Amino acid sequence: MKIVIDARFTRTDHHDGISRYGASLIAATAKIADVSMLISDKRQLALLPDVPYTLINSPLSPLELFVARKVNPLNADVVVCPMQTMGTWGRKYGLVLTLHDLIYYEHPAPPGFLPAPVRLLWRLYHKAYWPQRVLLNRADTVATISRTTEALIAKYRLTRRPVRIISNAPQPAQEPRSPGDGAEKTIVYMGSFMPYKNVETMLAGMAGLPGYTLHLLSRITPERRAELELLVPAGASVVFHNGVTDAEYDSYLRTATALVSLSRAEGYGLPLVEAMALGTPVVASDIPIFREVGGDAATYVDPASPSQFSAAVARLQDDEHWQEISRLSVIRANEFTWDESARQLMDAAREIVAKRRR
Repeated sequence: MKIVIDARFTRTDHHDGISRYGASLIAATAKIADVSMLISDKRQLALLPDVPYTLINSPLSPLELFVARKVNPLNADVVVCPMQTMGTWGRKYGLVLTLHDLIYYEHPAPPGFLPAPVRLLWRLYHKAYWPQRVLLNRADTVATISRTTEALIAKYRLTRRPVRIISNAPQPAQEPRSPGDGAEKTIVYMGSFMPYKNVETMLAGMAGLPGYTLHLLSRITPERRAELELLVPAGASVVFHNGVTDAEYDSYLRTATALVSLSRAEGYGLPLVEAMALGTPVVASDIPIFREVGGDAATYVDPASPSQFSAAVARLQDDEHWQEISRLSVIRANEFTWDESARQLMDAAREIVAKRRR
């Protein structure tokens, strides 16, 4: 079976969530199927696995409406897009479109890196569900990464197509830290600084954690950093890194007391699994998707309560408790693998091919 995976959402400098998801899925699926990929910029190849590729238009180009004209000659059995926006006019192949989450219906502010006209369309798009239905119903199968989003797709009746899980996962071959080595009095945050990420509560909670340092690892605009710096409690230790390498991220996770995410909404929460895979405990907001991902290994707090956050971190000062949570975290993270995600994709692809032949 020939699978083409759309890698045009890959960043050219560093991975974001969608970019890493697509690259990881390509690498895992290429081990069990004939896989090639679509790119729109050769700089993307630096962050992608070594598989055959076809260079076509950007997914943000007006030419996207007619992208099937360029994809049809590849003779793919199934094309997989890690987003739901791929053009479909005149396609002759099976198609999987992906909906990761419904965050932007509740929090409609678009990512800042998008061009201004796209940001305007983004806001208009998320004012009603019918545009989502139009997009998803063009596919043969709709993929999503969690049971939580699958349930929301059903709740809002977003598609008539079959919905299949093709889950997210940490990077493979991670050697967890030794629980007996203990932890530094540091806390790690990896994620954007959009309002729904709720970094403000995290900062307020640092007032109750003297001696701890909060490392905010992600890239941040000068304007947003200035806003958040005003909220750092007197005497609290908070470091804005404005981006780190994968190696630096790994190093901070391997020595931290915990990774924290107090987001009010999330599509998956990949940093949780990345931390747990290394044996680093997680303190997370008590929302359904984090419960699904973290299971019994994570500690859950009210995302509106700085005191609950600081108390959860303080409890991890007990060495025996920290070691037990570290071991549970590794066990939980091992339930998520890219090899399993690739098998899920292939099951969906075989189902599509069989249905199209009938």
